[in-house]
Amino acid sequence: MLAFPKACWRWALNAQADALYVVGDALVNANRTRIMTFSLSARLPTTFNTRVFVQAGGLMSYGPNFSDQFRRTAELVDKILRGTKPGDIPVEQPTKIELVINLTVAKALGLAIPETFLVRADEVIE
Repeated sequence: MLAFPKACWRWALNAQADALYVVGDALVNANRTRIMTFSLSARLPTTFNTRVFVQAGGLMSYGPNFSDQFRRTAELVDKILRGTKPGDIPVEQPTKIELVINLTVAKALGLAIPETFLVRADEVIE
């Protein structure tokens, strides 16, 4: 964390970035509210890799559908329990990638999201 007072931190962040891309992990998830508060107060659009952050106040996310991946994991576990060797199961990439946009946040940031972009979204939060 930068050793600036809050107002200076926001100014320093604004001077260096036009937007934020935040990759989720345990530390980010634990500090989700702080990240949202700082990014909104600094008026920085934020993009995440999962819809949970958009539902919590981020601008948009583009990433795998983790529920779909967890279901697929259950299918793989079933194969292993039925005798398939784990080494014989091919590595798979996510098959469903989602785009989620939060229009409430876009309006708060003064951003106009093009209709052509909204049409491509899997979910639009208003």
